[in-house]
Amino acid sequence: MKLGAFTFLLHSHIPYCRQAGRWPHGEEWLHEAASGTYLPLLLALLSLRERGIPFRLTITMTPVLLEQLADPLIREHLEEFLKDKVRRAEEDVKRLEKEEHRARLARFYRDRYQGLLEGFYSLGGDLVGGFRGLQEEGYIEVVASAATHAYLPLLERDSSIFAQLRMGVEGYRHHFRREPRSLWLPECGYRPGFFASEGEKSHIRPGLEAFLEKLGIGLFFVETHLIEGGEPVGKAMGGVLGPYGDIPRRFLVPPPAYREPTLKSTYLPYWVSGASVAAIGRNNRTGMQVWSADWGYPGDFRYREFHKKDGVSGLQYWKVTGARLDLAYKELYSPEEARQAVREHSEHYCRLVEELLDSFHRETGHYGIILAAYDTELFGHWWFEGVEWLSQVLEKLSSSTGVEMATASSYLEAHSPEDVLALPEGSWGQAGGHFTWDNGETSWVWPLIHEAENRMEGLVARHPQAQGPLLEVLSQAGREVLLLQSSDWPFLITTGQAREYATLRFQEHLQRFNSLARVADAGEITGPDLQLCRELWERDKVFPRLDYRHFGEREGP
Repeated sequence: MKLGAFTFLLHSHIPYCRQAGRWPHGEEWLHEAASGTYLPLLLALLSLRERGIPFRLTITMTPVLLEQLADPLIREHLEEFLKDKVRRAEEDVKRLEKEEHRARLARFYRDRYQGLLEGFYSLGGDLVGGFRGLQEEGYIEVVASAATHAYLPLLERDSSIFAQLRMGVEGYRHHFRREPRSLWLPECGYRPGFFASEGEKSHIRPGLEAFLEKLGIGLFFVETHLIEGGEPVGKAMGGVLGPYGDIPRRFLVPPPAYREPTLKSTYLPYWVSGASVAAIGRNNRTGMQVWSADWGYPGDFRYREFHKKDGVSGLQYWKVTGARLDLAYKELYSPEEARQAVREHSEHYCRLVEELLDSFHRETGHYGIILAAYDTELFGHWWFEGVEWLSQVLEKLSSSTGVEMATASSYLEAHSPEDVLALPEGSWGQAGGHFTWDNGETSWVWPLIHEAENRMEGLVARHPQAQGPLLEVLSQAGREVLLLQSSDWPFLITTGQAREYATLRFQEHLQRFNSLARVADAGEITGPDLQLCRELWERDKVFPRLDYRHFGEREGP
């Protein structure tokens, strides 16, 4: 008897980095994520399908990631990257022939990367097409997102929120040839409706659910504490594996005739503030079993160490070995030991899912869902064995007598919400608020973003029906605004992972936008002006179907 449903929600995102530098930052990010995570994951899912495993999975792919994975130049560079990995492993086989253990690991890597390269060729290099096929066959649901992963609660103009979401939906429609059913708000960043004052003018700025409803989206996802209340938990408290303030008080708009639900749980969906849009929260217990840097599975001493790399080839020959152990004392990795750990941890996770759903059903009588949300790049890239762990969990839960494998939207379709919930403002960032993106290190970026938002609105007002060269200029200006708004730049500045690189990228997109805005405002567009626009298009070649009029002034969706 099925007692509840389960879905992984894997969030896939890499900032726009096409032709924006190589190692250690830039396009190399995408090559590493694609070779370490997206390609191995896709091949693992295809293998499950071929073996007749009735798995289900929910996965987001941000529009800016889709644009890059589909780009011919990116695909060419990814092939070169995989070939280089094979070459490096082959050279290590010869260089390390007198070190039996490391030579065996070098052969392991050579065979692995050769297999990935062959898998890449079998897909015709089309990773997006591979995921599209799995969705068309009903195995996965691909979730839409905002165009460049902008942190929506901190954008000043509703026009920018609309443009980010509208371009996200249009990009999804282009790549997956269908309408999205659900959408991932970047960083789970949610903003409810509130009263806003601009000079002597006062009006209501609607919650983000209103924009989703306008675009035909029926479901989005939030962090645990936005549903259950209390202090932020899980990823929002930091201390997690992978790349990872105060919430401003606003005079919120209460939904009409609102009554707080007696049961607030991430196991259930809720209508949000009276809209025909539902929200499901991230399940913390299953999340921390993977996310936690202290007691999550990836910290097991048998798994491969991420941070220590061979000084010649860059290949990773060591295992975690011990907690907080200096890299100098790491022991050599054993794939056989790691495979045993994967088996143990996948079995433990499946038992945990079954126990949690059984307990919730017995206590409440509800047929709930566990939404286990993670960054996709955690699996395979950060946690080397993570894709195999995912595959084993999917296979084992597919034969569970008590757990229904579902996608998020298919569960919602079968189990409509019974209650309305007024969500607070928040995210899955540090402290559950906006701190990760707006703090002492990053506060300088937001006035510049807001100025660009207002300037883009003004361009649309002055040129509502642009054609010819002016249309090219305004369209590229819109692309630069979207790229400027990416949450990645303040995130990387805050974490210190690539502070200088992120600052440079932010300033470049701002400069490009302002240059194009000056051209549009100057009146007549000269030959050099048009050449500049086309050079920037070749550099920032994203969203070719962008309509600059999406940035027109609006109050709400």
